[in-house]
Amino acid sequence: MSRAQLFDAVRVADLHTFSEIIERFGHAPEPVEGAVSSSPAGPGRGCDICKPTVASILASLGNGHILEGEQATLQDTNDHVMANMQKDGTYSVVPRIAGGEITPDGLLVIGQVAKDFGLYTKITGGQRIDMFGARIEQLPDIWRRLVEHGFESGHAYGKSLRTVKSCVGSTWCRYGVQDSVGMAVELELRYRGLRSPHKIKLGVSGCARECAEARGKDVGVIATDKGWNMYVGGNGGFTPRHAQLFAEDLTSEELLRTIDRFLMYYIRTADRLQRTAPWVEDVEGGIEGVRQVIMEDSLGICADLDAAMAKHVDAYEDEWRAVLEDPVKLQRFGSFVNAPKTADPDLAYVAERGQIRPANADEKAAGADSLGAPLIAGPTLEVRR
Repeated sequence: MSRAQLFDAVRVADLHTFSEIIERFGHAPEPVEGAVSSSPAGPGRGCDICKPTVASILASLGNGHILEGEQATLQDTNDHVMANMQKDGTYSVVPRIAGGEITPDGLLVIGQVAKDFGLYTKITGGQRIDMFGARIEQLPDIWRRLVEHGFESGHAYGKSLRTVKSCVGSTWCRYGVQDSVGMAVELELRYRGLRSPHKIKLGVSGCARECAEARGKDVGVIATDKGWNMYVGGNGGFTPRHAQLFAEDLTSEELLRTIDRFLMYYIRTADRLQRTAPWVEDVEGGIEGVRQVIMEDSLGICADLDAAMAKHVDAYEDEWRAVLEDPVKLQRFGSFVNAPKTADPDLAYVAERGQIRPANADEKAAGADSLGAPLIAGPTLEVRR
């Protein structure tokens, strides 16, 4: 089956676990000539292609927390601990900052958390603040502090909505014709946690000057005097694409409905790890074919797409808050089986431009007697200046 076929099969058959799916649709592995197999006969146990595909499908269909029961065993390295693994084996922490809008108090919280845990901080391209260098056993403590102050997971680790970038729009800018920040915040809070075949990025610009670079996003929104123009199928990456104009002068209500349908149609029919740009090209009729499905309901599925998105919005919960409230899920965040709170002694850092970075091989080999020797990670890491 293609991913789209399997998605529909799982949805129609109302299956909710990998075991159910593999039992219903799996096939026994082809025997290797001359080899003796100790595996029992049956539909197999899944592979490195079907397991993450099924994990994505189940998450997109809203089958509960990704670390709940059997679903936890399907997740990749990042989703397994809900953080992005870095080159030295530590993780980055990225709280959601909807539309890039954050209060001074919020900035102070992030700054204090980063300082207390000795993390490297950087403003990301998606208008968020990334904190690097968190050890696996520190992740719950870091997120507990962030959640207590109103932050939630930014899903930087998942194939899901990442960010909705915005300019300041008509709120402050003398050129702005619509409230781009307000729209960006509404979109990000609407689609947060939406799992998909690949990551999704949006952008909202308050005028045609396009400071949010919306036409480089999977869905781009640009304000007009009459409403909003919507663009689809843009991305950076190995093969950059400019988004194409999809609809003009939409009201805010029309814009939300159109984006709802576009994203849900993409989630249901795209191939695994396929961005929206190649997906639009693969749909029969290209962008015009997508437009007919979404704007003219040519397949008669718009009501179903609307209902699916409404279900997602209603069922959303912050993944990290749910982990902090579950002692069983918290058990996976340990550095060593027999010493879960012990820092990895192989982690070493050097100070650079007032912050830490991982020590390279030469710096580690230089040893503690050298000038500017690496700092070995402890409970917290104070930067030497």
